Amino acid sequence: MESNTKRFNLHGVWAFLIVLFSMPLGHALMIVCEHLFGDDQLFIAAFIMGLIGLIVTLIGFYIKKTGPQTLLGFIGGLLFWTGWIEFGYVYIARRYGIEPLMEGGEIVTKPEYLLMPSSIGFWAMTMVGYLFNSRTGCTFLNWIQRRIVRKEGRSSFTPSLQNKSIVTFMELNILLWTFYLLLLYVYDQAFLGDRHPVTYIVAFGSLVWSLYLFMRLIRIQDMGAAIRYAIPTVIIFWNFVEILGRWDLFKEIWVHPLDYLLEMGLMLLSFVVLIVILYWSDKKRKTKQTKH
Repeated sequence: MESNTKRFNLHGVWAFLIVLFSMPLGHALMIVCEHLFGDDQLFIAAFIMGLIGLIVTLIGFYIKKTGPQTLLGFIGGLLFWTGWIEFGYVYIARRYGIEPLMEGGEIVTKPEYLLMPSSIGFWAMTMVGYLFNSRTGCTFLNWIQRRIVRKEGRSSFTPSLQNKSIVTFMELNILLWTFYLLLLYVYDQAFLGDRHPVTYIVAFGSLVWSLYLFMRLIRIQDMGAAIRYAIPTVIIFWNFVEILGRWDLFKEIWVHPLDYLLEMGLMLLSFVVLIVILYWSDKKRKTKQTKH
């Protein structure tokens, strides 16, 4: 683990909350865009959003400090995922008239998410590249590599690019992709279904796993390291949230952001304020270290 300590540190908590708030805000951003723009304007706006995300990430590439690199890679990754990946599937679904999955007269899976499982081959190809040809900072991938790849094979792996903006950008997008696929295949009645015992295992297994990661996260001092560790922690926890929502155990207000403007506005404000707090707190910590 990067930059850990032997005691509780608020940086990990703030990083967790920042990434946690980004999940519903990302969903809400899609819904708001769909309400604000017609089809023609919507996809132009989505293209611009994804392009801005890519530019923000590349700006992070040229910044020297790893904290701002990570922050820009994270924000850029969110905009890229929403603008070019999710809205890319929305575009194809609408262009070819793909219908949503309905149950009891209600939409349970939108058309774009019916398309996303088709990317499983590209996902597998990407993972082969990471598992058998790269050294990454991912503890889970490193654990798998130690068990399926011989030591002499690992020694020849190409080190992954260490610019934290690109690392964070890739980490966020690949983790979102991975767990979208997991949930979509779990929900599919042809495989399991959302009330299958395996779905319960995924839900509560994700909760336990994320709690374990959170306990490690709250020991991290460095802002960049905390955000990078918070990304898998939150995305795995979000599996639990998504499945509870699928079971209709609570109302997902981020799916209806225009009906909950106050709540979503406060969430956005908290997201921004927490980023500022984490940034200045980390800067203050590093200034103290320099003086000593």
